[in-house]
Amino acid sequence: MSRFLMGKVQPAAYTAMFALDKYMEQSSINKNHYELIKIRAAQINGCAYCVNAHTKEALKLGENPQKLYLVGVWREAPNVFDEQEQLVLAITEEITLIHQHGLSDELYNKSLAAFGEVKTAEIIMGAITINAWTRIGVALNMHPQI
Repeated sequence: MSRFLMGKVQPAAYTAMFALDKYMEQSSINKNHYELIKIRAAQINGCAYCVNAHTKEALKLGENPQKLYLVGVWREAPNVFDEQEQLVLAITEEITLIHQHGLSDELYNKSLAAFGEVKTAEIIMGAITINAWTRIGVALNMHPQI
């Protein structure tokens, strides 16, 4: 069944989402880290379009393909992901699954120690942004050709 296109029904909302995207692209988050955030949140939310798009983008940025194969099981591959990547992925999971227990004090404090307040805020906003996009895509059954 075909569903409406959010950008046509709510163009102002889409404009705001694109502005948030533009803000995030200009943030100080490492670009590869940001693609890992996008991929992991999209995996959890079941958005095949986003997983595909952001995996391709990570490859364009020179990300190691092995790392991309293992994003969904990153805890089982600690030798593939460095400490910062593991922290970014853990935060992404807790933000994406916010209903379980929120962002834990442990991860929050680890992030502050590793990245500082500004970058921690950007990581959180990055996870929030991709979660919004994937929820639009999944809610409206947007399955463009992959």
